[in-house]
Amino acid sequence: MPPPVTLAFRNLLTVALGEGRGVDPQDLAPEGALARAHRGALATLETRRGNGELGFLRLPDDQDLLAQVKVACTRERGFPIRDLVVVGIGGSSLGPRALLEAVTPAALTPEAPVRVHFLENADPDTLTRLLATVSLPHTLFNIVSKSGTTAETLAQFLILKARIEEAVGADAAPRHFLFTTDPEQGPLRALSRDWGVDTLPVPQDVGGRFSVLSPVGLFPAGMAGLDLDALLDGARAMAKESLVPDLQSNPAGLLAALLHHWDVRLGAPIHVLMPYADRLRGLALWFQQLWAESLGKEGRGPTPLASLGAVDQHSLLQLFMEGPKDKVILFLQVMDPAAALVIPPPTADGAFRDPAFRRLGGHTLGHLLETERQATAEALRAAGRPSATLRIPQVDASALGGLFLLFEVATVLAGAHYGVNPLDQPGVEAGKILTRGRLEGDPQVTFLPEEGF
Repeated sequence: MPPPVTLAFRNLLTVALGEGRGVDPQDLAPEGALARAHRGALATLETRRGNGELGFLRLPDDQDLLAQVKVACTRERGFPIRDLVVVGIGGSSLGPRALLEAVTPAALTPEAPVRVHFLENADPDTLTRLLATVSLPHTLFNIVSKSGTTAETLAQFLILKARIEEAVGADAAPRHFLFTTDPEQGPLRALSRDWGVDTLPVPQDVGGRFSVLSPVGLFPAGMAGLDLDALLDGARAMAKESLVPDLQSNPAGLLAALLHHWDVRLGAPIHVLMPYADRLRGLALWFQQLWAESLGKEGRGPTPLASLGAVDQHSLLQLFMEGPKDKVILFLQVMDPAAALVIPPPTADGAFRDPAFRRLGGHTLGHLLETERQATAEALRAAGRPSATLRIPQVDASALGGLFLLFEVATVLAGAHYGVNPLDQPGVEAGKILTRGRLEGDPQVTFLPEEGF
């Protein structure tokens, strides 16, 4: 099968941006500086894989895990499921949401056989609104937390448990829940045994933000009718592309090496992912977490920014074009937008003779969107602003699987370039510890006032 994702990177090089502004193509040659650095980063990745740290790389081939998900998607629960509510935050939600928004948009509409909703933030208004829109006797709640201790998730679960028990009775309530959590330990795993709740495992060697191709993402996608085999096929194909030592044949390696070089050598630490497809907005938000939480450590790391073309041509592009020269724009292009909506040619009389109307007639909306992307890339290039373009044939399960895997491998490789561990998140833990202490009434936990003078 053709590669599910390709990378066009000429607009990151000196040949496009001019001498002194860009990466020297010689650095990408087999004995060039970036090619050597890539082989070193790949060696670090292989060491981590040998140590059992990179479980996400084996997910595309884990047929047993896939079979468990398929069984969970078809299991009779004693009531017709009209709504699935995924309760999770961070990696437990961003990946599944990106997946469903991209390839099963119907699952998020009122007309879908099983509507999928997401509860992320512990916002009482959001939960109240959701409870007003679903029929609890016909709703399944997927509680997702690998550790089983996520405060936002557990708080909402306890509220939902009480509401379900009121609606269907205590005996029937467990059938309305499915826990996706650690296979052996944690509060949710223990509760599943005591309360009789179905579960799916998050493999212990798969971190939360790398878990979209595990049951974390596969279960809601399967419930929405996505072709899970095609999703994993695309990831499997991209894994082969992303682990080769030849830098110029490795899109994940190129992405990691080039973005790192632009950050630490060329002064562009802000990395903007800008898909030109509404369905991929969630993917940009998922990338934002993956890149930030994995690489922002020890005073180092880039700042990712999620954007959307062509919407942000009318908001952020002015900054990208004439603001500080500290950004690399990574476009995401869909080669075949599928829906070919033709813009009708306007009539030749009256106000429609104006060129504002006539230049559009006969083109498709997809052609207009792609022309705007190309024009933006060229305008940036002419201004000496770097960009690159990731291309997928179309928005389908295979392409999305490839994108997820490419970004995950690129993140691990970038971690090696930066010299940080891309798999932990020590900066996040401090706030969690303070939250737990405050909720438990620990007198040692005090917060300084935030008011002004």
